[in-house]
Parts: sequence; structure tokens; C-alpha cells
Amino acid sequence: MDDYRRIADVLAAEIASGRLRAGDRLPPQRHFARRHGIASSTAARVYGELIRRGLAVGETGRGTFVRAAAPSSEPALAEPARARVDLELNFPMPPEQPALLAESLGGMLRPDVLAGELIPMGAAGTPAVREAAAAMMSQPGWIPDPGRLLLAGNGRQAIAAALAALVPAGDRVGVEELTYPLVKGIASRLGITLVPLTMDECGVLPEAIRSAGPLRAVYLQPTLHNPLGVTMPEQRRAEIAATLRELGIYAVEDRIYAFLRDGPPPLAAFAPEHVIVVDSLSKRVAPGLTVGFAVTPESIGGRVASALRSGGWTAPRFAVGAATRWLTEGTVATLQEIKRRDAAARQQLLREHLATFAVAADPQAFHCWWRLPDPWRADTFVAAAARRGIAVTPGAAFTVVVAHAPNAVRLALSAPPLGTLATALATLAALARSGPEDSEVE
Repeated sequence: MDDYRRIADVLAAEIASGRLRAGDRLPPQRHFARRHGIASSTAARVYGELIRRGLAVGETGRGTFVRAAAPSSEPALAEPARARVDLELNFPMPPEQPALLAESLGGMLRPDVLAGELIPMGAAGTPAVREAAAAMMSQPGWIPDPGRLLLAGNGRQAIAAALAALVPAGDRVGVEELTYPLVKGIASRLGITLVPLTMDECGVLPEAIRSAGPLRAVYLQPTLHNPLGVTMPEQRRAEIAATLRELGIYAVEDRIYAFLRDGPPPLAAFAPEHVIVVDSLSKRVAPGLTVGFAVTPESIGGRVASALRSGGWTAPRFAVGAATRWLTEGTVATLQEIKRRDAAARQQLLREHLATFAVAADPQAFHCWWRLPDPWRADTFVAAAARRGIAVTPGAAFTVVVAHAPNAVRLALSAPPLGTLATALATLAALARSGPEDSEVE
């Protein structure tokens, strides 16, 4: 085994034993090298190995820190309740939703209907669901062609199929410098290299795409970007579209959260021949019974359909049947409006409790981006929040290059009841003000 891996194993054992704790700063690499009698390049490989194993995280300009482990217990948020408040995942589930969904599902459970819903289905789904989904996704300036719409099991599978169709293994895809974490896993499984693209307050810079070197495609979230909440203005979308045409590449446009916001037409409206639009019912309805959608340019529809089939990512017929009913009966439209109001209420709570902090959020989004105050570091804050029963996501989860992780966390606001969310936000605000040295919980 290489020397650097042996040294990394020693540090890993110290982390496992608790001698090195979550949030501890490792020595600068040159000091570590002198202490262990190794070359600076070897020290860099040791730290890189710890980051690769998920045991450490690098923060630009700050150094390398021991990463917080997932909490193994469920500490109390406030006495007497003992519950883990999930601010990591967004799964909006208003109280009225089960009853709304059940009304449509009841008719599917008759034996004669159910028999027809248990047979396989292809990537094209049915004409009824394509028409209904196209109507749902339409907005001023863009009406998708139902004939160009394909179905996946969920939005993630639609993204995977689009990337598999566009990008051969070993090739490169540009993504926002902070991106949807699961795209990193998808790229890894497909053997695709992700290239971070510089952003400003309007989203990805067109010049970042041009200067990234050869790219097969880009993956972008122009509306309610996750995690930053940025919505790209119309002028920037037109500039990105011109860049795609100039370079002759495709974009995969993720619109999973777009239903929450009235905004500019999708990127596909500006370059329909260069954009695959991905959407789903996971946030509009529920992740447990959902369907993903991909609106493809005619030139590559066959490749995306083939990727859906070969990847095992086509939608199950029962889910398609449920989706068709929910869409055509108005259930999805009703839920969208309920969730838009719910997101606005949660953002209001966020403003009330975190107004004095550097928080970036769209007033219609279910998440926010919190740049932590000094002397907090992201992993230390995540660990301290976990000890109080609150799960939040460190900025490193969204970075393509983990060593460049920002000192920030994302809060997903949709899951807890409003009262629980308010208490959790108040707890996090008090924690941020207290400082790491005061953050231990007895």
C-alpha cells in the first residue's frame, strides 16, 4: 500500500476513535509534512485521500477540517419532544394532500382497471399523459410538443437518461459550480467528468461555458437553482442559448422547482433544438409515487428513449395511470397552488428568524443558502445542529470540487410542520450567534 494511504489510515483511525473530532482543523499541509518527515506532495495526497473517503472537507482559504458524520442518535430539539427535524430533504407534503390523491386512486383499484395498470409500458407512455404533462409544463412563451415528451420513473432518472444519451463515458459535462448533489452520483456511475462553471447573481456565465474546454453538454437549473435559489433572467437565458448554438452542444434544463415561481420562459424556448427539459411530479405531488418527464429535441429523442429503456428508467404504468388522473382532474394544479402558498409562508418564517444573517433565498422557494458567520465552519455547524436534532446540508454536498467547499449550508424548508420549522430556525439562529465554543449540548 502506498505510504500516503498508510498515513491516511492512521488519521482515519484517530477520527473513528474521537481523538480527531468533527470540525477539527488539520494542520497546514507543509506543517503536516514536516511533522511526519514526508514531502509536501505526499501530505497533499494524504489530505486528498481523507476527502475522497468523506472523512474531511477542504474549505477555500480556510484549510482542511474533519467532516461531520451523520448523527447516530435523535437528540432533542426542545424538551420534552425528541425528534430529528429534517432540513436536508425537500418533500413538501401539505396535510390536505393524501385526501386529494386518494380520491383519484380509488378508481384505479377496481380489478378490471388494475389489471390494465400492471403491464409494462414504454418510454413514450400514453397519448393522454403526454398531453396532460405538456399542458402542465406550458407557460407563456413555451408550449412543449406532446410528441416530443418521454417518461421516466422520476426526475433523477430523466436526468440520467438525458446525460447517458448525450455524453459518452469519459467525456465532459459542464455544471453550475454549485449543483444538484445527485448529478454528481449520476455522472460517476456513467463515467462522466463534471466541469464546474462560474456563476454570478444571474446564474452561469456564458463565457464560463466557452472557456471550459470541450464539453459534450451542460446541466443547468435556470429557475430556482438548488441550492442558491437564483432564477436566471430572460436576457441571460438568451445569451446561454446563443452559446449553445455557437458551440453546437446540448443543455439538460432541470425545471423540477419551476412550478413554484412565475418566471421567464425556459431555456428551451430560446434554443429548442439544443435543450432537453427535465421535470417531474416529485415536488408537485410526492416522491413516493411520481413520474419524470423529458421534452427532447427531435434529433435526439430516439437516443433518450433508448437510454430510458436500457437503463431501466422507464415509468411504471400504475404511476403513469395515477399521474394521468391527477393531471386531468386538476389535482396537480390544486396541489401546485397549495404548495406555492406553503413555500411563501415558510420563507416568511425564514425572514423572521434569520434576517440578520447572510441568507440567499427566493421568496417562492422551498430552500435557502446560508453563508455562515465567522468563526463557524460548515461541518462544525452541521455537527452542532445535529446535536440539537436538526439535520442540515453542508455546502460541500453541492460542490463539484469538494476541496473548494464554501462555508455555507442549505436549509430545505418543506418537510417539518410550520411550528416545528419556526422552532428549528430559532434554534439555528441562536446556535449561529453563540459560536462553536458554546455549541456543545449536555
